[in-house]
Amino acid sequence: MKKWSVFALWFASFNTFASSSDFSWHGYISQGITQSKDSSFITDNDDVTGELTEIGLNGYYQLAENISIAGQINYLDGGNRFEQGVRLDYLFVDWKLPNLPGGWRGQIHAGRFKNRHWLYSVTRDVPQTRYTSVLPQSVYFDGFRDVALGSNGIQTSFSHFGEDNIWELNWSYGRSNINDSQRDFLLGEEAKGKIKQDFVHQASVFWQPSSMTWKLGASWLNSDFRYMPSEDDNRLAGGANIERIMLSGQYFAESWEISAELIREAQDSQGLFSPNFVSKRTGEGGFVQFRYLFNNDVSGLIGYDTYVNDTSDRNGKQLEAMSGGLIPAYFGYQDTYTLGLRWDIAPKWRLQGEYHWVEGATRVVSLLNIDVASHADKDWEMWSLQLMYWF
Repeated sequence: MKKWSVFALWFASFNTFASSSDFSWHGYISQGITQSKDSSFITDNDDVTGELTEIGLNGYYQLAENISIAGQINYLDGGNRFEQGVRLDYLFVDWKLPNLPGGWRGQIHAGRFKNRHWLYSVTRDVPQTRYTSVLPQSVYFDGFRDVALGSNGIQTSFSHFGEDNIWELNWSYGRSNINDSQRDFLLGEEAKGKIKQDFVHQASVFWQPSSMTWKLGASWLNSDFRYMPSEDDNRLAGGANIERIMLSGQYFAESWEISAELIREAQDSQGLFSPNFVSKRTGEGGFVQFRYLFNNDVSGLIGYDTYVNDTSDRNGKQLEAMSGGLIPAYFGYQDTYTLGLRWDIAPKWRLQGEYHWVEGATRVVSLLNIDVASHADKDWEMWSLQLMYWF
């Protein structure tokens, strides 16, 4: 009852302002069926379930000429991919900067803001804007989605619309709360303490020609984490730093488009398992997706996504040897092939389906879980069918 009461209060507050021309609100409801076969990534025991629910309400209120407030609350159920429940997706003050020199436009967000440094990070929680319910896990892996989705802090964005091209510069600094499911993904289910993100610092730049047929970008992320063990914990106090560099690109034609992102991330950890423990690794990967519009209502998608946990051990054989065979080599990488189909069956109604064939399992579960090998076979599959309505 708690999650629905939160939505009732949110909806009531919307109606309070609905009569004002300075206020607008929108929402979406999406329900589907889904399954992961030979893997517990989405469902257990190869079950077909309805754990594919997304409900959201968002609002925008103009306080003054250049100042507004925007917010969204949503309910998500994605099976084992992330924690089920109600979330405050974002809530921030938006200040549009006036009279910048050289034709630049700028804005500042203060509060809980969305990550706008990657191609799909801003709209990741809006089902009708995604081409698949499960995004490419190399970049948008669900085990850590809530931390990567947004931050509490400050974000700036500057854009310039010239005669020949369009530039966008973004910068942000903040932190996010880390729940127990995200802690388990990082440190395994044996961890009982708390993880704190000290900060996440991000910057990105995007360029488009005036025709807007191309979009090219680059982004950088740096973040520090600290672990504080509980009294009965078998983990020790420690910390980690993650640095990510990413390249993004999209091309739009009349009846097709292609998008791709490449990622390289370095992780440096200390403590956690022993007082002198030090671990450094570099993971990398990326995806490419091709979408074709058959007509105004129907489109199809094919995609390829790949990620290796450690560039010095691409086939995972060192991982298997170091674990004494407890972690199979295929947990060191993950390759995914995707087919998708979208049908706009009526205005504001959409039916969307997808099928993924996967080899490897490094994004399925934390490699520190004792029973990690039981979470996925080397070759596994997942699919979903989702009906969505927005207003």
